[in-house]
Amino acid sequence: MFSAQTWADLLVRLRYPLFVLGLALVVVCALGAQRLVFENDYKVFFTDDDPHLVAHEAMEDAYTKSDSISFLIGVEEGDLFTPQRLQAIADLTERMWTFQRVIRVDSVTNFQHTEAQGDDLTVYALFENPQALSAAEIARRKAVALNEVTLVNAVIAADGRATVVNARLEMPTGSSLERGEATASIMADARALRDEFVAEHPDFEVHLMGVPAIDQAFNDSTVRDMETLVPAMFAVMIVVSALLLRSLLATFAVVLVIVTTLPATIGSVGWLGFALNQINVSSPVIIMTLCVCDAIHILVSHLQLQRQGMEVKAARRRALEINMQPVFLTSLTTAIGFLCLNFSDSPPFRELGTFVAIGVMFAWLLSLCLLPLLMGGMRVKPRAEGKASLANRLGDWVLAHRGVLFWGGLVVALFVMAWAPRNQLSDSTYQYFDPGVPIRDAAEFLEQRLTGFDTIAFSLPAGESNGVTDPVYLNRLDAFTRWALEQPNVVHVNAFSDVMKRLNRDMHGGDPNWYRIPDDPELAAQYLLLYEFSLPFGLDLSNQLNFDKSATRLSVTLRHVKADRIVEFEQQAQAWLQHNAPSMAAPGSGVTVMFAHIGQNNIRSMLSGSLVALISISLTLMIALRSWRLGLLSLIPNAFPSLIAFGLWGLLVQEVNLAVAAIFSISLGIVVDDTVHFLSKYLRARQDHGDSAEEAVRYAYGTVGTALLVTTTILVLGFSILGLSDFVVNEITGLLTALTISIALVYDLLFLPTVLLRLDGWLKLRRA
Repeated sequence: MFSAQTWADLLVRLRYPLFVLGLALVVVCALGAQRLVFENDYKVFFTDDDPHLVAHEAMEDAYTKSDSISFLIGVEEGDLFTPQRLQAIADLTERMWTFQRVIRVDSVTNFQHTEAQGDDLTVYALFENPQALSAAEIARRKAVALNEVTLVNAVIAADGRATVVNARLEMPTGSSLERGEATASIMADARALRDEFVAEHPDFEVHLMGVPAIDQAFNDSTVRDMETLVPAMFAVMIVVSALLLRSLLATFAVVLVIVTTLPATIGSVGWLGFALNQINVSSPVIIMTLCVCDAIHILVSHLQLQRQGMEVKAARRRALEINMQPVFLTSLTTAIGFLCLNFSDSPPFRELGTFVAIGVMFAWLLSLCLLPLLMGGMRVKPRAEGKASLANRLGDWVLAHRGVLFWGGLVVALFVMAWAPRNQLSDSTYQYFDPGVPIRDAAEFLEQRLTGFDTIAFSLPAGESNGVTDPVYLNRLDAFTRWALEQPNVVHVNAFSDVMKRLNRDMHGGDPNWYRIPDDPELAAQYLLLYEFSLPFGLDLSNQLNFDKSATRLSVTLRHVKADRIVEFEQQAQAWLQHNAPSMAAPGSGVTVMFAHIGQNNIRSMLSGSLVALISISLTLMIALRSWRLGLLSLIPNAFPSLIAFGLWGLLVQEVNLAVAAIFSISLGIVVDDTVHFLSKYLRARQDHGDSAEEAVRYAYGTVGTALLVTTTILVLGFSILGLSDFVVNEITGLLTALTISIALVYDLLFLPTVLLRLDGWLKLRRA
């Protein structure tokens, strides 16, 4: 097996052909970028066999599709029940019928109100032509609307000051790309109509909501991040590299590694057939942050050796030699950490891990191909005699205070880590976006002014075709509805039993005493038949009844809830059904349920992934460093930073979301870099040079301390820039990873040396 010195000699000797081959490899790989497409479909967060996605799609097949675009409308003064305002809502309702892909439009103006005249049932739109109605008639119909359980806290606010015009859509069922194109087209038209409507009616506050609006918000956030964060990150890399390296050519070398690694990675992803989505599209910022680390370590060593008086060619060869093993190990362990994201239950996080792992290995390969040639032109002046570097001075200070640093670092770590269990999964789909983002503002308007954001749907079987008019079934359905309305956070339940109670009341002259389930199944069936025959086209009951009327869809709307409460309510509902109506028992489904469960499932799966990553990285270090004791000891500086960061998060924030489950694996793969570089230099001093433990610590500080400070500065700045994203998943990933990396540097430079000194005898590091 070749030694590090042999590999260094080979890289220097073949520097010209390697430089050309490296650039050629980049060109070939980059050609795959033209195959990339972007998928802005919420379903990309789930595998095809995800049980909650399967249940949701089954619900979509049995009833009217739930995909919809909604206009949320509110006023600050008065209410909506004036002839002019009602006419504006009625006009918008009519215009929505001409919207692309619309199959149904519901609003307070076209709500199908029923009244009986003898044995005949009259069904009419509640406010069909409001400007033709008298003030008294509008007041009467307003009272109807605000006392109709189907409308209040669903279509109209209880105070009459906010409402929704909801258009259900027939979205493409083919590829995610086709759905994404349809979403973009729908949202372009919806935004144009909103702007036109607001211009015509400036007293209205209008927001857009619905699945297409959420999907488009993901896409818009991604575009903003790519347009702002990537250039910002690139600028930071150049400025920080120039300031810390103090060499124009070395800065150019760092930039070259960046601008070759990114297209090579993105193109390779395209060749492999992946698609971009809201999560994995953040990989360029992460790769850009990570890909400079190998280059920085090699370049800092090269420049540092020159400042110590070594000639350029010798410094180049020596820098490559002492960094050959560490840069490979750090790249490998970083890739392992990110590859363990493949344990995630959510495909975008798996793809993020794969993309970054590919990018990290490209960065390692291109650093070795491109840097040897450029290093030959880098020249710096030797440092004045007796002037110690910051890293050397830090090493002396740590050695002088080793006892305090060891016990202080241990106590602080254990104290802070004790707060980690306080973190609770607290996911909310619309809170994936920062305040001020239109979809976040729309969702908060919806919850504060009208109804709830989250809806859980239940398809409750009646046991036979046309069984939904059986009084036994309807009474059980009504009992479940009443139970649901009594639960915390529930603001509305849309149930077929309410339709039957309303029909029974209206067929008895509007007498409120008859607002109950009909006792006679034949009479109930007649009511339903008469009602359905009276409904206009597009406003039938297919959103509540399946094709053969063997089941009904009951929808529960919840306000101000997070993922844990959604899961809890769904479980409570199943338990109630199992106990009180076992023949109707069915799980809840819908986008709300899907995202609530994926967060919890992701935490469980990523705990396994993090454990695998920790074990794999430790085994890798045991083999590479040829010391099981040193590999075992590396668990402390590798695991401590993430656990401390989670402890601080539990102390200060306490809420985590879908992304946080993946951060341990992400940060573990990164923080191990500092540990590997420090341990490898310490091991070299102890075994190759025969230095004492104290001298080995000084050698590690002198050879790698500066590089660790430089790379950590770049990593923290890079992930902090990711924290500027208005997509909260990326924001928290960036901030928590930056926090973890900062903690890792502190513990690697202040705590790890004291551990090595205390355990040096146990490590049994003898000169090779």
